[in-house]
Amino acid sequence: MNASDIPVIDVDVLVIGGGTAGPMAAVTAKEQDPNLKVMLLEKANVKRSGAISMGMDGLNNAIVPGHSTPEQYVKEITIANDGIVHQPALMAYAQRSFPMIEKLDSWGVHFQKDETGDYDMKKVHHLGTYVLPMPEGHNVKKILYRRLRRHRVQIENRYQATRLLKDGDGRIAGMIGVNTRTAEPIIIRAKAVIMATGAAGRIGLPTSGYLFGTYENPSNNGDGHAMAYHVGADLANLECFQINPLLKDYNGPACAYVTGPLGGFTANSQGERFIECDYWSGQMMLEFFKELEGGNGPVFLKLDHLAEETIQEIETVLHTNERPSRGRFHDGRETDYRQHMVEMHISEVGFCSGHSASGVWVDETGATTVPGLYGAGDMASVAHSYMLGAFVYGQICGESAAAFAKERSEMPALDEAFIAAELERIQAPLKVTDGIPPAQMEYKVRRLVNDYLQPPKVTKKMEIGLQRILAVREDLPRLQATDPHELLRAMEVQSIIDCAEMAARASLYRTESRWGLYHYRVDCPEQNDSEWFCHTRLYKDDNGNMAHGKRPVAPYLVELGEEKDAYQKLRVQKAANA
Repeated sequence: MNASDIPVIDVDVLVIGGGTAGPMAAVTAKEQDPNLKVMLLEKANVKRSGAISMGMDGLNNAIVPGHSTPEQYVKEITIANDGIVHQPALMAYAQRSFPMIEKLDSWGVHFQKDETGDYDMKKVHHLGTYVLPMPEGHNVKKILYRRLRRHRVQIENRYQATRLLKDGDGRIAGMIGVNTRTAEPIIIRAKAVIMATGAAGRIGLPTSGYLFGTYENPSNNGDGHAMAYHVGADLANLECFQINPLLKDYNGPACAYVTGPLGGFTANSQGERFIECDYWSGQMMLEFFKELEGGNGPVFLKLDHLAEETIQEIETVLHTNERPSRGRFHDGRETDYRQHMVEMHISEVGFCSGHSASGVWVDETGATTVPGLYGAGDMASVAHSYMLGAFVYGQICGESAAAFAKERSEMPALDEAFIAAELERIQAPLKVTDGIPPAQMEYKVRRLVNDYLQPPKVTKKMEIGLQRILAVREDLPRLQATDPHELLRAMEVQSIIDCAEMAARASLYRTESRWGLYHYRVDCPEQNDSEWFCHTRLYKDDNGNMAHGKRPVAPYLVELGEEKDAYQKLRVQKAANA
């Protein structure tokens, strides 16, 4: 097929990604103006796609009146991220958090309530109270899908976006992609585009060695990060890796958010609590790592001291709602919460603003640095946004993109030369014989990430890792796909290589340690606010190379006061001997 033969579909607003943020963005755009042509593109099937495909156990960052205020939340997240946040974006989320909870409640998403009918808030964060359980969170995707159908959003399943398009003025023009079942290319021309492609969860390799045994939804491999980079958008703070506590040998969280409010806690091998707070922050993970690798390791989730009815409540949530395979995993290990502590470990690295602070740069309107391109959810840069943040920024981006599209009178012109070059890149693996299968190339680059980039970070190791990753890139002409499914994997592995290179270069650029374990450089061990109190930029320069810069931290809307160092004091202090 030639570039001129590719079918072109015109829409006003294109949403890429059908997990959490994407459906909310598409529905919101339609709510702004039902006459807008809105398309949702998903490389799987929107009915069961994204990180919430099987449900969710709770909201980790709910700001409910009477329990917390937007100002308190902005302050907490700023402190947890060593001050490097865009507070206007945090505040935009915080102010819209409770209205979104009420909206989801009205749609039929069930949140836990107490005997008075109020939301049953739990404390897990170091300072404030923001956790709202969802005992029936398994129905979220069904509810979102019904809303998409009700608002007549056009849904295209089984299409993988490969590159974003721009017009001659540098504004977004749509995307080119490929059908994951037939390998047929497609162009969607759009006045505005919202990316909601999730985390880059397949950068590092799980300790199991299984490519898809990741903490994150494995279909979220960094496509959006790579597409944003190639279209010229800024990415921010990519050295701030996502690293989470998880069950040993199981690709899922230990779920202190569920167990903590009921009396469970993270413990060392002696059953002792060693951190004051189980809220996931870089400093918490650094203390976790020190205990794991020290004489008091391994680290465990301790539940064996709890009452029977409490353990049954925990099992109901974790084994039927959050990850249904969890109970079967424990059965296979003969692990009973009543009798055993549960061994924990740390996850592979990735990019994810949901649990960390890195991603495609967006402001408080969801706008990237490319006019007409917006980002929401785990791929955007709003720190610690979680599922509720994905819903809120999906809504914000839906509003912003609809307004941008309505102001753009004509459909954008397409760059025919760029489309021809991209079509050649897409089809190249199908023409290779006796080449490298995508799984082999992916395994190699992700093993290199583990060997050379996994914190604690060492400069020489990262330099070697970057060289090795670039050597893998040189092998891309030998990448082979024997069918449309392998072509999907071949496109994914190219995004993974992009993200691995970004991770190495960003980590080398910031010559200090910050965010606890997330960016702990052994040979630059101190935090250096005089030089590095800034966001770092990663972008493609005019020569097509990865370039770096600094973005000033916007003036704070909420000052930190005496609590600014609170997250540096998470370790439990033992009483002095008499």
